[in-house]
Amino acid sequence: MKSWSRVALLGAVAATALLAVPAMEHADAQSQNDTDTYRQLSLFGDVFERVRSEYVEEVSDQELIEAAINGMLTALDPHSSFLNSKSFRDMRVQTKGEFGGLGIEVSMENGLVKVVSPIDDTPAAKAGLQPGDLITHLDGEPVLGLTLGQAVEKMRGPVDSDLTISIRRQDAEPFDVTLTRAVIKIRSVRSRMIDDIGYIRITTFNEQTTTGLHSAIEKIKAEKGDKLTGYVIDLRNNPGGLLDEAISVSDTFLEQGEIVSTRGRDPENASRVHAKPGDLTDGKPLIVLINGGSASASEIVAGALQDHRRAILLGTQSFGKGSVQTIIPLSGQVAMRLTTARYYTPSGRSIQQTGIAPDIDVPLARIEKLDSSQARREADLRGALNNPNGNGAAKPETADGEDVAPPPEQADYQLARAIDLLRGIDLYRQRIVN
Repeated sequence: MKSWSRVALLGAVAATALLAVPAMEHADAQSQNDTDTYRQLSLFGDVFERVRSEYVEEVSDQELIEAAINGMLTALDPHSSFLNSKSFRDMRVQTKGEFGGLGIEVSMENGLVKVVSPIDDTPAAKAGLQPGDLITHLDGEPVLGLTLGQAVEKMRGPVDSDLTISIRRQDAEPFDVTLTRAVIKIRSVRSRMIDDIGYIRITTFNEQTTTGLHSAIEKIKAEKGDKLTGYVIDLRNNPGGLLDEAISVSDTFLEQGEIVSTRGRDPENASRVHAKPGDLTDGKPLIVLINGGSASASEIVAGALQDHRRAILLGTQSFGKGSVQTIIPLSGQVAMRLTTARYYTPSGRSIQQTGIAPDIDVPLARIEKLDSSQARREADLRGALNNPNGNGAAKPETADGEDVAPPPEQADYQLARAIDLLRGIDLYRQRIVN
């Protein structure tokens, strides 16, 4: 192996070449910079050799070099980092939004992998896996002792490869199922109808997000048509993702105007992105839910819709990540994530560290029903006048006399307030028209 002094010398020469300035008037300053660079590289070489030879446990040169590179990047800001081959591969899976796998959403329960839900039209769904199934073995190897991440890594693999999983299902004998891995697309968009309101939840921004959003909107429009009151776009706890997808999602709701601008170290590399004509929601009212977990790409969407007064933001202050990271591939199937720019909302505000303030602040809360059985009403008073139109409507009860349970969305206080606001806007518009 080459001596470290030799490597340091080559590094110093390379650094000198990169820092060279052709202008003669800067020669002295450049020479001083070259000397300082060589001194620092020599210091790094000394530390490297001492750790290599004297650390309490043997550490490979690769581990030390990668740790040093990662330390250099993480010292810059919380979002710059080094991606080794595994991290780089996982990152590409996350941003691409598809991978070779079985098609199940899973969690961990008592050391076993629990099926939360099989994804439609995937090997797991076609094989009849059910929510609540427990996966005990993967290709005969026990799951017990693995972390959830390790188990998921084993379930993913090349498309068309087989995996035998052992299932324990309630009220049934344990059984094995052999599944053939297929291309699985990560669902970043989920939607449903809440009466006359379209609810769309965006969990992350990957390459599938815009397509999923357009499909959700078209499905909602086909179901309700002109009876649709509006949309709730839920960006709570969305950590962000691809900048291009955030721009495309914002463009879905905007007819014109700037969406976002980015400014880096070189002013000449600043960029501005504008919306193209066409609002897929036909101008219907929008409520966007945000909270402290809404970050980066989520804040781009929320900021653009707020600045253009296209939506009302409801919830709590967002996270405040106003920087752009670029993935730069390096040799050896590794890469680095480097912060290269800050982004700004259409009004020119940077949300770095400050976040986006909602238009209506609604903290997370729990709805509890109060006992109203002791409350007195007019009808309870002695000698109260009768209603000339009849005896009045009775309190709605179930067959067993208990109060009717509230719908599931009422358990989500912020979502419930968003629905109330949309219905209030619709009612007000109807009153104005009439």
